[in-house]
Amino acid sequence: MTQRLLPMLALLAALLPAAPALAQQKVEIKADVFTIDETTQAAVFTGNVVVTHPTVTVWAPKVVAVYGSGGPSDIESFEASGGNVRLKTADQDATGEKAVFNPGDQLLRLTGNVMVTNASGTIGASELVVNLKTNVSTFSGGTGGRVTGVFTSQ
Repeated sequence: MTQRLLPMLALLAALLPAAPALAQQKVEIKADVFTIDETTQAAVFTGNVVVTHPTVTVWAPKVVAVYGSGGPSDIESFEASGGNVRLKTADQDATGEKAVFNPGDQLLRLTGNVMVTNASGTIGASELVVNLKTNVSTFSGGTGGRVTGVFTSQ
């Protein structure tokens, strides 16, 4: 399941125009409200946010992209939050309360009642951290919690 999980979780990297090849792919973002704050260098989408990329769709109540001195294409962090965050590809579906991706360290964190489902099974955890540099995914149960998995034999 981890092998099939990585492509889906790389989705936040694909959403961000951090790499030239990815910047050329169309990303559509729909929201009730869109605000750019030049002072804090943040692009904020709120209300029924849907981010559609050719390989993934993200739903969240709020999405914030903080950008650096290079402007909106110089993304420093991407956060989807609001308690009902969903990331879906053709093969997998992941939900949680918050998803954060930082291009600098190439770490994606999905936290809060994490549930990842695909044809092989389902994994539930408090947190999922995916290191996109090393392709290592770590599910953790949090304080006093446990990671649970239900798998379908093939």
